[in-house]
Amino acid sequence: MVSAGPDADGERRSGLDTAGLVVLGACAAWSLITAAAGDGRPEGVLLAVLAVAAGYAAGRIGGALLPVAAPCAGALAGLGLAVAVPRLAPEPQITTPLGHAGALAAVLALSAGAACCAARATSSPALRFALRLPAAGIVVTAAALGPAAGCVAGAGVLLCSLAAGRVRRRGPAVAALAAAVAGVTGLTWAVAGNTVPAGLTDALEGRLTPYRVELWRDALGMVRHDAGLGVGPGRFGELSTAAGRTVLSDGRPHSAPFQLAAEQGVVGVALLALAFGWVLCALWRSPRATPVVLSAGAALTAVAAVAAVGNALSFTAVSVGAGLLAGLATARPLTSGAPERPTDTPARGTLRTP
Repeated sequence: MVSAGPDADGERRSGLDTAGLVVLGACAAWSLITAAAGDGRPEGVLLAVLAVAAGYAAGRIGGALLPVAAPCAGALAGLGLAVAVPRLAPEPQITTPLGHAGALAAVLALSAGAACCAARATSSPALRFALRLPAAGIVVTAAALGPAAGCVAGAGVLLCSLAAGRVRRRGPAVAALAAAVAGVTGLTWAVAGNTVPAGLTDALEGRLTPYRVELWRDALGMVRHDAGLGVGPGRFGELSTAAGRTVLSDGRPHSAPFQLAAEQGVVGVALLALAFGWVLCALWRSPRATPVVLSAGAALTAVAAVAAVGNALSFTAVSVGAGLLAGLATARPLTSGAPERPTDTPARGTLRTP
């Protein structure tokens, strides 16, 4: 009897790609709908969706043609961007109480993840060790540039990549990554809603700054006022009391879930969660080796956690980098130089000969 595994796997991957297009299209369409309903400005959301899609397509192509060189080049490009343009945007630097540290941390985490993917994609032990050096260098660079979150995120990605070599089933590991992001997001909502113990709230506000927590509470109030459509994309700064008290405000709540909840209602948050879930599902079903998949997954999880408490996704470089890394980790290499193995579970309907 003939195995139908490759054909079935190809059909599932095609289905996942179609689902990704539908999810990204829904995100763009919903931003237009809420903008029309609330007189908002959807340009920022549309640009972010386009950046993720473009980065993902480029990653799929680069990962197929150059499974080792492409992520290595991406890691070096991200590191160069972080060093040369630490603010990641031409606008004036905002240092107090909010700044560009979250975006810089996200870029460094993505760069570390790409370097780890390159190291895990090669079959040469010597080359693998050499390719881990850039990842370690990114952690050192993060410590030198200043954002503690970048150093912690980069170190966490490197440690996860080292541990990924011992993981035999990627499904539980991917589920753990999803649970970590859900935990961070849930904690931010608990802080904004004053549902955590007072001592813990004071400690967290000290790290997050009281101003950021005030922004979150303003966003939560907007959700309670209009949970269906929100106030409209780009309108948070106009309606936020906390944002109006400082000239340094950029008009955002510095949390992707809170911004979407306030400006696009609960559907916007659901679409954000669905988009991240699609990325994790694509990683789970990826034809790449499990260490490659989990290295990328750890980096994308770090970015999601940073975006839950910061403004990272408002920077095009972060959106493009996240899409690029996801594409690199889900591409099927056309060369035979990278050791790959299939996902945890065999394809449904696969027939094996005795």
